[in-house]
Amino acid sequence: MATVSIESLTKRFGRVLAVDGLSFQAPPGTITGFLGPNGAGKTTTLRSALGLVRPTSGRVLIDQHRYQDLSQPRRVVGALLDPGATHPGRTGRDHLRVMAGVTGVGDSRVDALLEQVDLTEAADRRVSGYSLGMHQRLGLAVALMGDPEVLILDEPANGLDPEGIAWLRGLLRGLAAQGRTILISSHLLSEVSQTVDRVVIIDEGRLRFDGTLAELGSGTVSVRTAGGAKLRDALTRRGFQVAVTGTAALEVRGATADQVGQVAADERIGLSELTTDRASLEAAFLRLTGSSEIPAAPAPRRSPAASTSPATPAAN
Repeated sequence: MATVSIESLTKRFGRVLAVDGLSFQAPPGTITGFLGPNGAGKTTTLRSALGLVRPTSGRVLIDQHRYQDLSQPRRVVGALLDPGATHPGRTGRDHLRVMAGVTGVGDSRVDALLEQVDLTEAADRRVSGYSLGMHQRLGLAVALMGDPEVLILDEPANGLDPEGIAWLRGLLRGLAAQGRTILISSHLLSEVSQTVDRVVIIDEGRLRFDGTLAELGSGTVSVRTAGGAKLRDALTRRGFQVAVTGTAALEVRGATADQVGQVAADERIGLSELTTDRASLEAAFLRLTGSSEIPAAPAPRRSPAASTSPATPAAN
């Protein structure tokens, strides 16, 4: 599978320095969350990765190649960007058929993708009548059309309801488990903390953090168990910081819920509650970016449209 490598990327728009010597990697088999305040340079970086913006200096490589140098880029990289374009008069099925032709795959892929993104019942409706969440699902289907090794997604949860967000989380986790490389930009910090393996935080075009949630210090896990003393000792032996916060209650820092759960399973300790404190990622974001507030999710567009992968032909 392919690694996405951002190498000393710099982009100027006139006097505006949008990205300033940015370097990081999104490795295979992981979901990398790409975070930063509005105007931090996230979209410029993603567009540079997809050959839509020419860097002033530096480069972005996908499997050691620039996007535009890949022989079949849509088979390697699937993208969901904002804004996108769909012909309002087309049905969802027809839009995917067009994109199947552009990607070089057969129409048989269309029905499978409609089912995968839960749009089968709406497949023959015109996309002008789709909700924002349905447009997002259609855009994800386009991104997945070429069965790509890499997914680059800008605000993929935008417009999805809580059930849809949970579905998206499961979809991305499953794709990462197959060894695919997933890079997502998002304003939903609480959702990021439940979904990603790694976090990249930028501000004013510069890298502020690149690492796991545990390395960020954002992992604070609350546990309730009758075996509190035994679990505390087991976690402490593994290097985690553990505090007793009440009767049968512990607070664990520097660990994910999965790690705590695995230690409990290894020690045969039953848990009655296992939750992650989401506020700590927000605190780390504020500390690293100097922002005065947590970024809000983008407001729904008045005329939503699903994004497509780069170089989508103009609607006609």
